[in-house]
Amino acid sequence: MKLLRHGPAGAEKPGALDADGRIRDLSLLVPDFTPEWMSPAKLQALTAIDLSKLPMVAEGTRLGAPVTGVRQFVAIGLNYRKHAEESGLEIPKEPVVFTKALTSLAGPDDDVELPEGSVAGDWEIELGFVIGTQCKKVSVADALAHVAGYCLANDVSERDWQIKRNGQWGKGKSFDGFGPIGPWLVTSDELPDPQSIPLELAVNGEVKQQSNTADMIFPVAEVVSYLSQFMTLLPGDVVITGTPQGVGLGMKPTPQFLKRGDVMTLSAGVLGTQRQRVV
Repeated sequence: MKLLRHGPAGAEKPGALDADGRIRDLSLLVPDFTPEWMSPAKLQALTAIDLSKLPMVAEGTRLGAPVTGVRQFVAIGLNYRKHAEESGLEIPKEPVVFTKALTSLAGPDDDVELPEGSVAGDWEIELGFVIGTQCKKVSVADALAHVAGYCLANDVSERDWQIKRNGQWGKGKSFDGFGPIGPWLVTSDELPDPQSIPLELAVNGEVKQQSNTADMIFPVAEVVSYLSQFMTLLPGDVVITGTPQGVGLGMKPTPQFLKRGDVMTLSAGVLGTQRQRVV
């Protein structure tokens, strides 16, 4: 299924995409897509619903992040070889891990507000996934069984805060709205292989990033297993898995950064599309 949340920010209701690509409201049957609804049993129960009998949601209704009650927002850095190279950094031997503030989570088409005085805003298209069952010290072979589903993400970044303000990357990654995910969560039963998803990001119609999750250095199963060795992943946790080459920071001879009025558009096959206006 393709699960989503629709409505004004802070008042979203659960929904799903039907076979004809129309949004159906699930709020009469499901309170919200909280961590408990990411469990295999709950997701399996959802498949029994006849979406055609549920109310349609008006076209153009805002979509929020497809899950709520998220307790950890984890990110992987430098997970595509060419992106590490364009960043002038060594190819990592183990996954690079950092976190983003939960308050950075946003809907797929919400405006992205640059912080005051920002001149180094940047884009990063990524594959995201949501944990379905508690995950601690799991093997690579068992890792994907703990994933509830997959989503498109934009790891919006402010490079001056990330690189020049001392400390960890999270400083430049955690501004409000810097973590749009969605439009929907594709449940794992519909996407058994997350390593074949096309990724494309454009700014003002000009393609900047074009790759495929097949190029990830550490695939999803390895990321889940690795994280679970030193932290407990909880149901509803969001993990984004790194960006391919083509970020603004890596542009030659001069980096290119976001300006107010720019529009980012992202697409990822079955994971859908995003569109964010920079304000």
